[in-house]
Amino acid sequence: MAAIDGSRLLDQSYHDELLLRDRDTPLVFQCHHGVRSQHAAEYFREQGFRNLYNLRGGIDAWSVLVDPSVPRY
Repeated sequence: MAAIDGSRLLDQSYHDELLLRDRDTPLVFQCHHGVRSQHAAEYFREQGFRNLYNLRGGIDAWSVLVDPSVPRY
């Protein structure tokens, strides 16, 4: 329903691709409200990644605070 330009769905294929990357690769996770994306960031921290970010408030907050053209749902 809503997406931030440049974002990608974290499906199994992309998950596997990320695990092959350098552990200093910056990764930003986002979901609807920021809870599931926090779990994803924690998982990747456990895999050795060090440059991790979670979009606090998720795409809903992004729509309200940054880009109102992103639909809210």
